[in-house]
Amino acid sequence: MFTAVAVEPPREAAFRLLKSNAMCGIVGLLAKSERVQQELGRWLTPMFTCMAARGPDSGGLAVFHDPVDVPWRRYSVYANDRQYDWSSIETSLHNDWNGDGGNGDSGNGARLRSIENHAVVTVALDREPFENWLGQIDATLHLLSAGRSMEVYKDQGEPADIARRYQFTSLTGSHGVGHTRMATESAVTPAHSHPFTAGEDFCLVHNGSLSNPYMLRRMLERHGLRFDTDNDTEAACRYIEWRLQSGVDLDGALQLAFRDLDGFYTLLMATDRQLTLVRDAFACKPAVVAETDEYVAVGSEFRSLAHLPGIDEAHLFEPAPEEIYSWQL
Repeated sequence: MFTAVAVEPPREAAFRLLKSNAMCGIVGLLAKSERVQQELGRWLTPMFTCMAARGPDSGGLAVFHDPVDVPWRRYSVYANDRQYDWSSIETSLHNDWNGDGGNGDSGNGARLRSIENHAVVTVALDREPFENWLGQIDATLHLLSAGRSMEVYKDQGEPADIARRYQFTSLTGSHGVGHTRMATESAVTPAHSHPFTAGEDFCLVHNGSLSNPYMLRRMLERHGLRFDTDNDTEAACRYIEWRLQSGVDLDGALQLAFRDLDGFYTLLMATDRQLTLVRDAFACKPAVVAETDEYVAVGSEFRSLAHLPGIDEAHLFEPAPEEIYSWQL
């Protein structure tokens, strides 16, 4: 004898899944005061680790600082080996690029600051020559980000472990964005983790899923762009950066993205001067914003913001569909 089981109609099941909270977590914090800038890591880390229930596979954080002087650049570099010995890279950096003049993070000359298998290199080199030099020194290293203000840390594993290993609580800066990932359409690797970056001082984190990433990818490849992964978020990131390079500002790029990105998404982006949030036309993936005189905080769920000082008096709201929310430094 068979027992009758109620079956959910496909359309209702699909809609329920779209509205489900079970996919990735995003967080962001922009400091409006010197106090919050000094506390950025301490405030942002609990936001990040709180979202582990939404994304236990991997995680990452991008943080923005005062920019280094032109022509210096900051490069975030990743090694597969957690015990990687950065001393040979540091020696080659000093031998090949130490000069007199300019100001890196402190003092004159190229420098490297490492923690486990991540390093931040400050050097007076544009991106292409730096990538060529890095590939010649050690082809197994991966470039995570480039710019004058941004540093990126990301890896696979539990978000709390990632935050501990890279000492997120010690970070300071003007603003940062984070992501905890539950993989749904591509591999679980550090490269597939968020934040994704493109160009200089631009990063993006994403909760949702695009249905046309390969169409976007083919179009962008015809324009000479290259990709590091098959992740749908990378397609969105490189699409928006491509629009920025064409001369439009971020708001203009996002208006075009509303037309060209197919799927459901909440996107949180950061440049050296702003934090920007958008949701798709159906607002399928959750987001909440809290704003006070001292900060703007963004999270997939309110519980990621609940610990913040002054949250009881904050202006709280849920972002509307296809509206662009930007906060400037």
